[in-house]
Amino acid sequence: MSNSRTSSDKYAYDTAFLEDFATLSAFGATPGGGVERQAATAADGEQRAWLHQWLTDRGFEVRYDGVGNQFGLFTVTPGAPYVLSGSHLDSQPLGGRYDGAYGVLASAHAAHRAVQRWNASDGTPRHNVAVVNWFNEEGSRFKPSMMGSAVFTGKLPAETALTTTDPTGTTVEAALREIGTIGDYAGPEVAAYAEIHIEQGRDLENAGTTIGLVGSTWAARKYQVVVRGEQSHTGSTIMADRRDALFGASLLVVAVRELAEQSTDTPLHTSVSEMTVLPNSPVVVAREVRMHVDLRSPDEALLDAAAKRLAESIPGIEERASVTIEQVQTHGWAVAPFPAAGVELAAQAADDLGLSHRTVMTIAGHDSVNMKDVAPAIMLFVPSVEGVSHNEGEFTQDVETCAGTDLLAEVLHRLMSGALDSSR
Repeated sequence: MSNSRTSSDKYAYDTAFLEDFATLSAFGATPGGGVERQAATAADGEQRAWLHQWLTDRGFEVRYDGVGNQFGLFTVTPGAPYVLSGSHLDSQPLGGRYDGAYGVLASAHAAHRAVQRWNASDGTPRHNVAVVNWFNEEGSRFKPSMMGSAVFTGKLPAETALTTTDPTGTTVEAALREIGTIGDYAGPEVAAYAEIHIEQGRDLENAGTTIGLVGSTWAARKYQVVVRGEQSHTGSTIMADRRDALFGASLLVVAVRELAEQSTDTPLHTSVSEMTVLPNSPVVVAREVRMHVDLRSPDEALLDAAAKRLAESIPGIEERASVTIEQVQTHGWAVAPFPAAGVELAAQAADDLGLSHRTVMTIAGHDSVNMKDVAPAIMLFVPSVEGVSHNEGEFTQDVETCAGTDLLAEVLHRLMSGALDSSR
């Protein structure tokens, strides 16, 4: 099956890829140009079914593991392990159509091209190739994020994932069974892993660079915080008697933001990204607020110091608002490098294709952050216009999505030859 390509000033447009991306973007499409397809919703099930058919039509065998990770396997060399490539199809609420989905589709096209190239040659690859759509990378419906790859890499027990509930009480297992994408496949033996993603930042665009080669991660700490007060009447309860959980939560939100404002020499990103207020009534002082706190930095010592300052601010907030605050770290990750040999392999491939590139860090978490701990891994970025992400306005130029897919196809071909075997 050949791809129709047309020329541009710099690279080539792959019209087949762009047509498939337009089709994929129609699942859960929103009026603002984004998508709404959180993990294991009906829209997620529809796009998974479409990907299943796309892969099957091109000779891949599609299988699902016990937590809904979707694998498309192409076996060229029976008994050999697989070069795995992919990302995720689930989205944030009112999310962008590129985040995750671009990486899955680019992996599918790149893997198919790599197989075609091997079939057209006289050689036999050392490794097979597989495409993966990781379950619940976003963590918006079910927490934590990067759930599917965490289970696959042994960082999260499968039973813990399957019994996790969404805000309505639906478990992961029930949701996966509803859309019919849960199975008993143990997953492939992985020789190497590659992932491509939009940058979700401005560095590549600002530098006029097409490809980001991820050399390491920022560190992250994520916390579940519960602020407890006492439910009372918004009108009749005198101010001195109020134990307003929302007031206490508001003070904590400000404290989290001030951590970042106080860090002037080294970047520190802080957020309160989710809040649930109980009873959430217009005439009731809140008795409880649950919130999600997110701290990230390229400097772990700074991150630890920020977490310490946040903890030290809590007693003062408790006293001022007459509340109690419970803070528990739910998950996180350290500053950690990707294999230097993988970065070099991708840089050489980009040079051979005439693609400009630079080494970058990833601020966001990706499934590759889990996978790099169990297999040689390569993470690639393409630019995000104005750095917009987790937003309906998320956009990457067609010429850059196609250039990234070209590079990924070349990287997969080299990995299938065993190019990173010695880096284990």
